[in-house]
Amino acid sequence: MSRSRPEPVQVIKKRRDKALSALVDGIPYSQFLGIRFDRRGDELTALLPFDEKLVGNPFLPALHGGVTSAFLEITAIIELSWSMLWEEMESGQLDPQKLDADHLPRLPKTIDFTVDYLRSGLPRDAYARARVNRSGRRYASVHVEAWQDNRSRLFAQATGHFLIPSRDNDA
Repeated sequence: MSRSRPEPVQVIKKRRDKALSALVDGIPYSQFLGIRFDRRGDELTALLPFDEKLVGNPFLPALHGGVTSAFLEITAIIELSWSMLWEEMESGQLDPQKLDADHLPRLPKTIDFTVDYLRSGLPRDAYARARVNRSGRRYASVHVEAWQDNRSRLFAQATGHFLIPSRDNDA
């Protein structure tokens, strides 16, 4: 019994990067904020590069609370979508030729999102990681943590609940 030859690593990485790029491009506000994602295997780290337009209080200066909230929510949505997409990509259910915005699953819808502002976001790059606590067929719970210079010194965290869209195009 012969096994099929595995795909070259470069092909797998290119397919994963293309899928992640299509997911992120599905949220226009993330492009406005400049949010990028660093992928290591199935783990994502969000990056919010500092820009003067993100400052809410110029006297401190501090990142705007709405920017912080949006950064956390986008990170949660992309992580949840990525975890669903990852299973389909790795199991071969997703056609590699159809990795674009028209063929990817719709993004989850936010039911509620609670942000804890732990300290002011300083005028520098920010990072975030999300963890899917529970994911069923229709509902998911996600926790997100954001930091700047030191991962153990968070400046914000959030918990969100999301409605997962059905895979068919009817809903």
